[in-house]
Amino acid sequence: MTVIGRSARIRWVAAVAAAVIGVLGPAGTVPVYADNGQSLDDGSRAGTTTTPIQHLVVVFDENVSFDHYFATYPNAANPAGQPRFTAAAGTPTVNGLNDSLLDPNNPNSVQPFRLDRSQAQTCDQDHNYTDEQKAFDSGLMDLFVETVGRGTAACSDYGHGAGLTMGYYDGNTVTALWNYAQRYAMNDNSYGTTFGPSTPGALNLVAGQTHGFAAGSPAVTAASTVIGDPQPAGDKCDTRDSTTSTDPNNRTIGDALNDKHVTWGWFQGGFADCAATHTNIGGVTSKDYIPHHEPFQYFPSTANPQHLPPTSPDMIGKTDQANHQYDLTDFWIAVDHRNMPGVSFLKAPAYQDGHAGYSTPLDEQRFLVDTIDRLQHSRDWKTTAVVVAYDDSDGWYDHQMSPIVNQSQDPMNDALRQTGQGTDCGNRADPQHTLGGYQDRCGYGPRLPLLVISRYAKRNYVDHTLTDQSSILRFIEDNWSTGRMGNASFDSKAGSLQNMFTFTTTHGHDDTNQDTTGTLQLDPSTGQPG
Repeated sequence: MTVIGRSARIRWVAAVAAAVIGVLGPAGTVPVYADNGQSLDDGSRAGTTTTPIQHLVVVFDENVSFDHYFATYPNAANPAGQPRFTAAAGTPTVNGLNDSLLDPNNPNSVQPFRLDRSQAQTCDQDHNYTDEQKAFDSGLMDLFVETVGRGTAACSDYGHGAGLTMGYYDGNTVTALWNYAQRYAMNDNSYGTTFGPSTPGALNLVAGQTHGFAAGSPAVTAASTVIGDPQPAGDKCDTRDSTTSTDPNNRTIGDALNDKHVTWGWFQGGFADCAATHTNIGGVTSKDYIPHHEPFQYFPSTANPQHLPPTSPDMIGKTDQANHQYDLTDFWIAVDHRNMPGVSFLKAPAYQDGHAGYSTPLDEQRFLVDTIDRLQHSRDWKTTAVVVAYDDSDGWYDHQMSPIVNQSQDPMNDALRQTGQGTDCGNRADPQHTLGGYQDRCGYGPRLPLLVISRYAKRNYVDHTLTDQSSILRFIEDNWSTGRMGNASFDSKAGSLQNMFTFTTTHGHDDTNQDTTGTLQLDPSTGQPG
């Protein structure tokens, strides 16, 4: 077989692939594509992809439930003086808050309510592993105010107190995200892989597992599972309790991509300077770099504890002293040097990551729009997909009970069900229901937003496929043929992102004659088309 080189960037015909493998199985239904920036003329298949996506950019934002941003999509209140949002004809609805869940019908003690654009600065809610399970109340979804609500007047609760957890924004505040949903694809059936805060979500994104970590931190259980936010041991920016992966069988997608010689990196705001700070639009100042938001730092094989910079722009994405862990500025250096990695994880500086308390939806919007606009003007946009995802729900109300695909029977930490013997997250401890027998990985957790932005994303499309954070991991595995992580990773259960894409394009148009150049420039302040 002749492998088509990078310069041609022409995909193999599916029939040729079929002839080679004999039959078109699940992996053979998609043609194979030449890798980004790597010549394959030597016969190596290490850098090939199974879709036209040769660059994946994962923007991993903070602490938002699906209802918190999309409860009434695609209908916005449109008050005077705020950016308007008017849905395109034929826009599909989502599993949001309909009349049966709005005032006065919601089962919670405070009814859901709209937060105005002028109320972008809010309190942070309780999003602990156990408390989030209690809020679900065995699936009744009616104890959010009592278990995870913690607003106070001192942190902008706008008079709602603990009831602030029931607040949601619409297309007059998260205007850019609603417009991206109009032009591209979103999923309304995606969940945190497990319950809990930022670190479990980040670990599940890159490894699909939270077990096998050093005990000693209160955020790591007796079962050696991370359920809280310990910092990565040895990170020079650490300020408190920490942990590290100690299970030799734990692997990350970074290890798998290295094995395939695929370029990759985690790029985080503030990584180059632990003391760097910014102030958000609400006047709250915070450090840019948050150690427990950086998942690869927890694994010795991918850690860069001293935050060493790359040795040159050409080495960004490759293995050198930076070990694939970078400052956010290094991503744009790589893009400008035509050296964009195959897989890039972007983490905004804290003030722009969307986390209530020190960031806002408007700060997050500016980061998203600036990032996506710049990518759409890059030479690699035609082979790029951007995934916008979140690490946890922050405890914000969401009405949809998650399917429990993995149980846990730790009475000290699990409280999804009240039973005659105490509390648990299901009582089936067999391998099918409790992966690997590892406790304290009750999931799926709360529902989270998930969007795909690409010329290959389905247009104005709402996907209902059951997915979770490790579905992004699975997409990377499948696209670069790395294989699964093993060791009871959730990638073995993860639903696919494939239904959010369409790869059948002809002369820049799809079968509905819609232009598929895939660009949408928005104003970073208003979120409206420029």
